[in-house]
Amino acid sequence: MSSSTKQYTLFDHLLELRSRLLKAVLAVLIVFCSMIYFANDIYEYVSKPLIATMPEGGQMIATDVASSFFAPFKLTIVLAIFIAMPYILYQVWSFIAPGLYRNEKRLVGPLMFGSSFLFYGGIAFAYFVVFPIVFAFFTSVAPEGVNIATDISSYLDFVLKLFFAFGVAFEIPIVIILLCWTGFTTPQSLRLKRPYVVVGAFVIGMLLTPPDIISQTLLAVPMLLLFEVGVLISSIYYKKSDDEEHSEEAENEIK
Repeated sequence: MSSSTKQYTLFDHLLELRSRLLKAVLAVLIVFCSMIYFANDIYEYVSKPLIATMPEGGQMIATDVASSFFAPFKLTIVLAIFIAMPYILYQVWSFIAPGLYRNEKRLVGPLMFGSSFLFYGGIAFAYFVVFPIVFAFFTSVAPEGVNIATDISSYLDFVLKLFFAFGVAFEIPIVIILLCWTGFTTPQSLRLKRPYVVVGAFVIGMLLTPPDIISQTLLAVPMLLLFEVGVLISSIYYKKSDDEEHSEEAENEIK
């Protein structure tokens, strides 16, 4: 039996999985160790959108004894995971690739690259577009005489929640492509459900963002646009698949 047809046991797959997981964890640790010295600078950069909208005299505070250390430390860990995500996805891809057909491999590779790009795009959109608008709104509606002094741990939890919400929401085109690829739905069916998608986008925006209409809308509108992008790409893929199928049928008839 040739090496290309070698049969792997469950134990072999478990060893391969452990190897891939260790490589992914090692990548996160390497990135984390390279950034830990700059943890305070990283936190300062992430807090800029809030500080820029604070009134004169406003500042951030640390209410817990150790929060001035743990907040930047926690942020650096999360950032290390975000940065190492393409390599982590590559390890996932390397583990599942041997079990995929050739046409599946052609699609999964671009999907993993696209998912990383969209996730980073969602985080960037939250930081550069959503944060300045939302924080400016929050600080402008503060009652008279209230001194704005946000706790650094509370702020970190808030921004990480929004980073994750927008990063995941921007994965909508990937989800739609996968649903159409697996035959769970079709682009035409999704177009017919567009009114329900609009309502669902605003409901998800309400659940994943703070209780204000601005951040909810800023999440729902990109989700709707990304839904249309996903349907468009799925339609192109469907058309290409149909053309390939007709071409194969024609070749079989000729033979």
